[in-house]
Amino acid sequence: MAKSPEQEHPVKAFGWAARDSSGHLSPFDFSRRTTGENDVTFKVQYCGICHSDLHNIRNEWGGADYPMVPGHEILGVVTEVGNKVTKFKVGDKVGVGAIIGACRSCESCAQSLENYCPSMILTYNTKDREGSTTYGGYSDIMVTDEHYAVAIPDNLPLDGAAPLLCAGITVYSPLKNYGLDRPGLHVGVVGLGGLGHVAVKFAKAMGLKVTVISTSPSKKEEAVDRLGADLFLVSNDPEQMQSAMGTVDIIIDTVSAVHALLPLVELLRSRGKLIMVGAPQRPLELPIMPLLFGGKIVAGSCAGGLTELQEMINFASEHNITSDIEVIPMDYVNTAMERLAKGDVRYRFVIDIKNTLKPAA
Repeated sequence: MAKSPEQEHPVKAFGWAARDSSGHLSPFDFSRRTTGENDVTFKVQYCGICHSDLHNIRNEWGGADYPMVPGHEILGVVTEVGNKVTKFKVGDKVGVGAIIGACRSCESCAQSLENYCPSMILTYNTKDREGSTTYGGYSDIMVTDEHYAVAIPDNLPLDGAAPLLCAGITVYSPLKNYGLDRPGLHVGVVGLGGLGHVAVKFAKAMGLKVTVISTSPSKKEEAVDRLGADLFLVSNDPEQMQSAMGTVDIIIDTVSAVHALLPLVELLRSRGKLIMVGAPQRPLELPIMPLLFGGKIVAGSCAGGLTELQEMINFASEHNITSDIEVIPMDYVNTAMERLAKGDVRYRFVIDIKNTLKPAA
């Protein structure tokens, strides 16, 4: 007979979990494994809320495994290390993103691209190698192999750095891998949300010309005056879009809603690239002729490997880049999810696990 989550492992743990597709989160007792020889155990202090958490708890992508403890933007302080751990010591600041396991032997893993490993193990809502359910960072403690954790420099505040472990790496990776990190290039960022605002910060730190492309004219002042974007285009204004045709080298599209791609493709110079990092629930219409006659490319990018994740954190530290956040207590999480569904956050919710996650009396 299968063991209950509370009895599955020796170490007691506590968090908040969804029990069904309503997505409602409530207190949940479960368990973690003991610290293995290559493991790092840490006390969670902050955990960001990613839009994928909302999709998963409501089973909007399918494959939900309940009870589900979400969270893959996790930062904390190391409390125990295994006897073969070399990267961390007790007291170190540590972060875990979307991946806590991979085969370590495939072509992708050999290139430090664990995010494309066919055997990748996600931080929550999947099974580990022993068949146990993985539970995420809306919880008091985490245990992970040291390979899947990153060191957090002292100058990065843990709350503002938490979303970098997903939102940050999701936009940093294509900026690096598609040759965008060369000063002078012109980059378009579609959507000024949790991913988009961090993309603007990284791109400006890399010396790029940045145009923000949004359906909301009200975001122009935020994009240009506060975040430092060079230009702003209202994507549903044909005149503005027409005036910018053929001027952008590469576009990072962060939008998860269904939207038109043709206007974005037309913004690209010949041989330009449109990189998709959002995840719309329905297929998008892709016009082929502008690709053929412009030698243009549409590609996708998903998170990043562990080497790249540490590189991104170090870059953020060097340039003082953090996410713009609203810190919330644990018991506000259901309200936060409702607000997130309406786009009512600037730009990322972060749960104060350290001070507000309290076991039921």
